Amino acid sequence: MSERKIAQVCMMSKDIQKSMEKYWKIWGVGPWGIHNFTPEIIRDFMVRGKRVEEDFEVIIAVTGLGDMQIELIQPVKGPSIYWEFLDKKGEGIHHIKEYVSDEDMEKVLNEYKQKGIEVIQSGKFDDDVFYYLDTEPTLGYLLELGNCGKVREPARWYPTAPKPKKE
Repeated sequence: MSERKIAQVCMMSKDIQKSMEKYWKIWGVGPWGIHNFTPEIIRDFMVRGKRVEEDFEVIIAVTGLGDMQIELIQPVKGPSIYWEFLDKKGEGIHHIKEYVSDEDMEKVLNEYKQKGIEVIQSGKFDDDVFYYLDTEPTLGYLLELGNCGKVREPARWYPTAPKPKKE
């Protein structure tokens, strides 16, 4: 099996703009790349074993911090585990994402299933696949497994787009 590592820490937000501003001004973390996840962008979106057929929108902002990503998520409409978290706990740490290679994903998902830990949300965004596991009862937060695949450029940035890297 290839190396597995923590790739991301995610916080839920009721107002992603205010959250990005807070992280930028207080912690200096950014710039944030912002995506709007809608049915036109997310494929095979499943929540608790059912394909999401209705309209949905989720705003996601990501930035790098060392070798990891910090992610903010604000649900806007439609079903998702994100609403469940905000309703139950309010804002805060939602999940930790573990990188798992495409080659190992099925095996790792089966290992968790054998431990009684089920997938509660999944989907695909460009070359990125994601699976949220119901680890909150045992770990206190959710675990996301993903291949960290290549995704398109963000729709917008906060506060501004990063400067291109010199080669």
